[in-house]
Amino acid sequence: MSLPATAQEIDNLTAAYSEDGRYFTEDDVPTYNVAEDGTVDWMTYSGFRRYHSECHVCHGPEGEGSSYAPALKKSAIDMDYYDFVDVVTNGRQKVNAAEHSVMPAFGENPNVMCYLDDIYVYLKARGADVVPRGRPGKKEGKSDVIREDENACLEG
Repeated sequence: MSLPATAQEIDNLTAAYSEDGRYFTEDDVPTYNVAEDGTVDWMTYSGFRRYHSECHVCHGPEGEGSSYAPALKKSAIDMDYYDFVDVVTNGRQKVNAAEHSVMPAFGENPNVMCYLDDIYVYLKARGADVVPRGRPGKKEGKSDVIREDENACLEG
């Protein structure tokens, strides 16, 4: 018996634990954490910044979509995390009589790949409507582990 859609979404969204400033679902998938006062976790804040430096040109501001490419804010909730990673890394083409869409591969772009989880988490928060449009006003600090991982990725 499958769970109702809302229960599936909650399982896909709800932070079950945190580690070094990152939040994860029960299935170890990255997710957001937004405090009652609107303070977002570092990954969500970073995701806002990275999304708007690399993704919004095609997919529109705040994951809302554009005439050129689809909205991503709901995709981050509906799409399996590992499928999301695969599409961003390797790209995807859908070319037929009804549609023509090409997502380029970003697997060689460290400005995307070093922040892929950040972008995913930000889009999930937007899709769940827990983060409004615009730059998040309050954020948690960046953990030392996140800083070290970021530096290692960008140097590698």
